Amino acid sequence: MRVLRHLYVQVLIGLAAGIVVGYFMPDLGVQMKPLGDTFIRLIKMLITLVIFCTVSIGIARMESLKAVGRVGLKTIVYFEVVTTVALVIGLVVANVLHPGAGLNIDPGTLDPHAVGHYVTEVHNEASTNFLEQIVPNSVIGAFARGDLLQVLLFSVLFGIALSLTSRRSRFLTRVIEQTSDALMTIVEMIMRLAPLGAFGAMAFTVGKYGITTLQQLGLLIVCFYVTSILFIVLVLGTICRWAGVGLWPLLKYLREELLIVLGTSTTESVLPRLMEKLERLGCPKTVVGLVLPTGYSFNLDGAAIYLTMTSLFIAQATNTHLTLWQQLGLLAVLMLTSKGGAGVAGAALVALTATLSTHNIIPVAGITLILGIDRVLNEVRAIVNMIGNAVATIVVARWEGAFDARAAREFLAAPPQEVLRDEPQTQTGDLEDGTSPAFARENSN
Repeated sequence: MRVLRHLYVQVLIGLAAGIVVGYFMPDLGVQMKPLGDTFIRLIKMLITLVIFCTVSIGIARMESLKAVGRVGLKTIVYFEVVTTVALVIGLVVANVLHPGAGLNIDPGTLDPHAVGHYVTEVHNEASTNFLEQIVPNSVIGAFARGDLLQVLLFSVLFGIALSLTSRRSRFLTRVIEQTSDALMTIVEMIMRLAPLGAFGAMAFTVGKYGITTLQQLGLLIVCFYVTSILFIVLVLGTICRWAGVGLWPLLKYLREELLIVLGTSTTESVLPRLMEKLERLGCPKTVVGLVLPTGYSFNLDGAAIYLTMTSLFIAQATNTHLTLWQQLGLLAVLMLTSKGGAGVAGAALVALTATLSTHNIIPVAGITLILGIDRVLNEVRAIVNMIGNAVATIVVARWEGAFDARAAREFLAAPPQEVLRDEPQTQTGDLEDGTSPAFARENSN
């Protein structure tokens, strides 16, 4: 059937099959974990190179270096405003619905060793300052570890160098641009394995944690899911309308990436493809290259909602009363600890541990209450993070006056490139006239 050739349909089938296997054959489902992990590793091996090529070429082709600084400043301002809104929403919902009330858990009965791994990571991060975290000891080491912020810093510096030596570096610029096209072709090849990766990850999640765990902490899960959906519809939807793009057409355009994130529980699995799609939508390469990778560390809207709700859930479950000023103090701490995540499963738990350790009122051992459902929460958390960063890229591009909202709406109404990408004969990314995107961009400049 022709419909089965679409990637999003294949991913849906993979997710459904994973749920069935995980529920009826949990042991087999747990054994499927390597399928999801391998798919994520295949994508992660390309992420740093894709970021380097996209950012450096984008900056090299900008009219002035002042524009780079302007985009960066607008990006940080947007991130701070929206993530703070997400934190406040999570705080308000947890206070209104009280998802942890009535559990009456004695903190002394909780096993603090269960969160020892996350406490160790917090201590390791605290031992290094921000500059040490963002500036690598070596460029090769940053690429090898996959540290997005360190790679982004080097890519910006390299792009500036290309811009300053534009006449002498034309050949190098062309090579990097052609390398970027080749990397995107590899990404398209790997994405054909997305249904298998989604199947393995979903089978593991359902098989490992089952339905019993979901029933025990069902109210927290429902509250978090509903709050996240409302945040997407009301907050991000409103921002989308301001940018001139409808939320639903955008989600439909990104449906494949949303399903892959749902299955793998990590936004890193779709970063290269998301960058390409936003460029096709009309966002300049420089804006995409600066906003999206930075957002993976500093614009985690889903993680912000998660951190406030789970913090108050643990407080309510352990009967730890928090005054208004103590909650405002918690919010202030979260404005710092919610930044710097890597966009991968488990990063939010480290941030939660850092928050409770710094706040020093809510028992850190209470994190054991949510360990069993963190993977389930992380699925929607990652989806909100991805949508938030896609919207942020469009907003900054519109803010820069470099985004044609009318053309984007027409594209979303009938995006021919997306259809072409689903056809085997166009996996190389060639345009309809047979020329490569790189050639077309070069001759349009």
